[in-house]
Amino acid sequence: MASLFENINIPPCIWFEGDNRRNALASMLAGFLFFIGWWIIIDAGSVYSGSVAAGYHMCGVVGTLSLIMVNSVTNAQIRGDAYEGGCLGPRGSRIWLFLGFVMGFASVIASCWILFADFVGAKVEHQWPGVGLFLQNAFIFVASLIFKFGRSEDLWG
Repeated sequence: MASLFENINIPPCIWFEGDNRRNALASMLAGFLFFIGWWIIIDAGSVYSGSVAAGYHMCGVVGTLSLIMVNSVTNAQIRGDAYEGGCLGPRGSRIWLFLGFVMGFASVIASCWILFADFVGAKVEHQWPGVGLFLQNAFIFVASLIFKFGRSEDLWG
């Protein structure tokens, strides 16, 4: 059976070369997840305008700040290869990265808390705003992880 499929040649797709496009694919996927996250909460806020309090949006804002903080530090700065000046050096970039991850986890945990405390446990009519808030923060956090660890930092490749 294996010899049957050895002679089948599938032509490659001209516009898509997956091995050279890792950074582009990771960036597009992370951007799409970030967009979907904010789109979900905007949809939940517009459809169920009375259910989504203004303070609930702070979870998404903190998650977005976490995405910016995590992805503003390169791996070379964490290792100490590219960062020579400043008062903290690589330790400062590690602290900055740690605080970014703490903020990301905190936004996901806070949105989960809001979901169960205000929407599932309170027996409200519509649970979608709470689910949307949780999905927003989960998508933003996953987008942050994909954008940080899905790309390679090779400058010439």
